[in-house]
Amino acid sequence: YTQFGSHNISVAIDTPNGLVVPNIKNVQDLNVLEIQAELHRLQELATANKLSPADLQGGTISISNVGVISGTYVHALLFDGQACIIGVGQARDLPRFVGKSGQAFDEDLVERRRIMTCAFTADHRHCDGATVARFNKRVKELLENPAMMLLHLR
Repeated sequence: YTQFGSHNISVAIDTPNGLVVPNIKNVQDLNVLEIQAELHRLQELATANKLSPADLQGGTISISNVGVISGTYVHALLFDGQACIIGVGQARDLPRFVGKSGQAFDEDLVERRRIMTCAFTADHRHCDGATVARFNKRVKELLENPAMMLLHLR
């Protein structure tokens, strides 16, 4: 495998001048508030058409959120040289069968749940499917329990 020395998350941003994909550098060293601040900075630069070449180079993983434009499902294509891309769909309220706490699955119990699809595409030269599956599981845990992202604030 080719391993990267840092995690640089590229984020697709739709601007009046077209789609740009800058990246947040060294995400492994940032907390969620620092990531949000850097994303905001990149969004402002992108909207003003003032991103530097350094802002656009060196991404290792991308996030493409088609949900913001009402997309439900996406099968995103990898950017050259990146390990993975996550295609995020629109969050929707859908019926789901749920089990009762401490009991077996009960198909008679239906609840409204907020569901969002995420599709992962990975380059197996950088990571294997099991690694992507574990990453997907962790992303799901954090999205379902967002307070966990705040536990590591410095």
